[in-house]
Amino acid sequence: MPDLYPPAHTSTLAHPEWTRSATLYQINTRQFTPEGTFRAAQAHLPRLQTLGVDILWLMPVHPIGEAERKGSLGSPYAVRDYEAVNPEFGTLEDLRAFVDEAHALGMRVILDWVANHTAPDHPWVHEHPEWYARDARGALRPTPWWDWTDIVDLDYRQPGLWRAMTDAMAFWLREADIDGFRCDVAGFVPTPFWERARAELDAIKPVFMLAEWQARDLHARAFDATYAWDWYDAMHAVASGAQDVSALFKVYAENQGSYPPEAQRMTFVSNHDKNAWDGTMWEQFGDALNAAIVLSVVGEGMPLLYNGQEAGNDRRLAFFDRDPILWREHPIDDLYRRLFALKHDAPALHNAPWGGRMVRVPNNDEAHVLSFVREAEGSVVFAAFNFSAEARAVAFRDALHHGTYRVAPLAAGEQLGVTKTFGAETHLEMAPWSARVFLR
Repeated sequence: MPDLYPPAHTSTLAHPEWTRSATLYQINTRQFTPEGTFRAAQAHLPRLQTLGVDILWLMPVHPIGEAERKGSLGSPYAVRDYEAVNPEFGTLEDLRAFVDEAHALGMRVILDWVANHTAPDHPWVHEHPEWYARDARGALRPTPWWDWTDIVDLDYRQPGLWRAMTDAMAFWLREADIDGFRCDVAGFVPTPFWERARAELDAIKPVFMLAEWQARDLHARAFDATYAWDWYDAMHAVASGAQDVSALFKVYAENQGSYPPEAQRMTFVSNHDKNAWDGTMWEQFGDALNAAIVLSVVGEGMPLLYNGQEAGNDRRLAFFDRDPILWREHPIDDLYRRLFALKHDAPALHNAPWGGRMVRVPNNDEAHVLSFVREAEGSVVFAAFNFSAEARAVAFRDALHHGTYRVAPLAAGEQLGVTKTFGAETHLEMAPWSARVFLR
């Protein structure tokens, strides 16, 4: 008799092996270099490889609509042609060269994909008007309630649209050897579309799919990873003093209780939306920034680094006009370099489903201090975070963390090879807004 009650929270996807310990890096091509081109961006690839980046996410590479354009150059998310390259960035050959070089350096490349809407002057508007959503008057409309006046919504009740959109995605796998997609407002598009598209794309080559959305069921058959918006919001609330550390308990409890164990969640302290509209990483996290960065990498999740963070970017980059990043040496570069190396080397820190689940280590000040262990394949990581403006002497209960560890040097000048033993009486002195990581 067939099993009519399959296990809950299951995923049938097989993540590409190269996502096991992968880190993400988002490139806003327009602002990434003074030239704003693929060729100029390609020169940064050896640096990014050394930084420890594994997956490069390119914001939309397509031509931008001119009708209802915002700013002088428009939004990359107002796509005029799904199978062409924005001449602002270069040519298809330039993109192919970028991807080939990334592959040669052991990195993968995913494209930003905007399936929910197009620019008002996309050819489909005239060739297939039935593929577009309409307002009460029968006119084309942008996504309701938002001020996205430079786009018009697609209507996924039309099967022809499903075929055309999937074919357009497949074009980039075949023509540029792209390794997957970050899918814009993925929850605005029917999940069955993504599931069918994923199956067809995987038949060409194994892909990595990241949804700009937060929903458990997207992981079943469509997406490897989803945004951890809840993690960002909780971390911001803790950093700003609006909530205590229990806000993070809620996030991790829901992640482990609601999402399938195979689900990869993207953790971040900045991205193009947050930087442009809400504020820089400094504005959002203040003195807690470094500790938040550490948690985004050593906690459960696939970490994202938005271009310019490693240069300590302290500006909200313009979204519709040129505003190149001011590159400079900065300690945050070294911090991410060290953290990404830890993530690659310690199986406990690998991404789901390979890495270890976070297990809470109770402490004497849980309103301000987060502490946990992760363990996998004989690798154990113990981490503690003081999310407060005061120094804390932290004592820990239970024996989950007992043992002798190597202290992870998180800043320049910290010594390699230092060890620390934790037992029943061991306290940890923690500076304000600090993180400590130990490995064995």
